[in-house]
Amino acid sequence: MKGVFERFDLDGHDTTIKREVTAGLVSFLTIVYIVAVNGVILADAGIPLEAAIVATIVTSLVGCILMGFWSNAPIILVPGMGVNALFTYTFVHALGLTWQEALAAVFVSGLIFIGIAFTKLAPILSAAIPQSLKDAITVGIGLFLTFIGLQKGGLIQANEETFIQVAHLGDPLPFATILTLLIAVVLFIRNVPGNFLITMVAGTILAVFIGVKPSQGTSEGFSLASYGSLFGELSFGGIATLAFWIAVFSMTMVLVFENLGLIHGHLQMTGHPEKGNKALRANAVSALSSGIFGTSPTVSTVETAAGISAGGRTGLTAIVTGLLFGVTLFMIPLITAVPDSAIAPILLVVGGLMVQNIKSIPFHDFSEGFPAFLVLALIPLTYSIAEGMAFGFIAYPILKMAIGKAKEVPVPLYFIASLFLVHMILHSVGG
Repeated sequence: MKGVFERFDLDGHDTTIKREVTAGLVSFLTIVYIVAVNGVILADAGIPLEAAIVATIVTSLVGCILMGFWSNAPIILVPGMGVNALFTYTFVHALGLTWQEALAAVFVSGLIFIGIAFTKLAPILSAAIPQSLKDAITVGIGLFLTFIGLQKGGLIQANEETFIQVAHLGDPLPFATILTLLIAVVLFIRNVPGNFLITMVAGTILAVFIGVKPSQGTSEGFSLASYGSLFGELSFGGIATLAFWIAVFSMTMVLVFENLGLIHGHLQMTGHPEKGNKALRANAVSALSSGIFGTSPTVSTVETAAGISAGGRTGLTAIVTGLLFGVTLFMIPLITAVPDSAIAPILLVVGGLMVQNIKSIPFHDFSEGFPAFLVLALIPLTYSIAEGMAFGFIAYPILKMAIGKAKEVPVPLYFIASLFLVHMILHSVGG
């Protein structure tokens, strides 16, 4: 038995099997909420809910095991918050792709991500994008998730005169959402292990008593037949369209920059930054496979920090988490019973966490702050992560040139800004 674990070099990492298994369990309890949340967001794109949940589970299982064996790092790979919103609300709702074409865009962006991860392009691209724009993307996506959470929870609704308005908070859905949000916030600030999972369970029970029904309906049992309608169903029918390549470009940008930062931060916590290249490559391969499995791509999730804090130091932690995801396949009937009032508070809390990056944006320097402001404001206001990024990335080099600092803008950023500009021009002409 000891020989099985030799590849993880537990002694060299000053850890034990018990500690790694415990860390894997902690990671799982911290991130398992993604199964229901990601499933609901993918369902908004038209993917059958049960199939979306199965895809989330399978992708997380494979991603975690891939990361564990390839890089021997305790990093958890699951479909990420933010990129799932990009998939559904930008690719499908805003750009008009079918969910099958959106999956193909995920696959192609994964191929490009692999090309970047296996070459020296990753650090070059990372260095080319100003930190202010990176932070603005995070903040903008956080605001976007907040907007989606408010809508799903019934707290705001469309209004022809004022665009949006506060809903009647005494109605069952918003009332249940508010109560569940209070539970979520209290559990989170008290750092209760598995706080999001507890929130979903408590919110679902509350919804039953208040009279809120699951918005997507419930499943009577696990069926591989439902997943057969999703696995490998990516379509390249839109590959010749501008919308498809806008989707690929924006997804690749988000994947590369988000994962570079997350992986670096996680490995710094473990004291083994030398695993960065292998971890990024495992991440890229997992992102590509997501398109085949039928979900938005995986990321090196923030919740990885919980497992590392619990003592996780090797890939065994990630593998344990992945295997636990496999167990959730038998809980699909329970997962599909989770109502929007139990999902929305998690989106609001995650959005609030992402918005914290705003403190790092140097608004005192207008040439840095204004492009960042355009990104973070226009992502939620245009209901499109790609459109919001476009305005900021175009504005940045223009403002730098206006103040005589054109040479401070990296050449790759001029190229990226030009692509965004071409996109906006063609979109306007075609619109």
